Amino acid sequence: QVQLVESGGGLVQAGGSLRLSCAASRSIFSGNAMGWYRQAPGKQRELVAFITSIGRTNYADPVKGRFTISRDNAKNTVYLQMNSLKPEDTAVYYCAASRLDIMTPAYWGQGTQVTVSS
Repeated sequence: QVQLVESGGGLVQAGGSLRLSCAASRSIFSGNAMGWYRQAPGKQRELVAFITSIGRTNYADPVKGRFTISRDNAKNTVYLQMNSLKPEDTAVYYCAASRLDIMTPAYWGQGTQVTVSS
């Protein structure tokens, strides 16, 4: 069964931190790229960061230097550490899994809300 289960969202003040987690089924995690996307109200879903199976990472410009994506291959889990949060980071954050080791989303989690107050 294919599953992506996110956790860790919530309400935080500007400047604060949150860590998102995404537990994945082994069948879609192993050997594949994993990523985080976000969608703010009235906006399109956008890529935040992704990580390949060997740990190569890529970040969207708005989050560079503030967010860190990582993965624990033993736990089939990908993380997104978010620091120095800004109100414009407010969105629903989605975990995504690719079928390849490049970021082409094939599976999505249910999403977790992140709200940053000013």
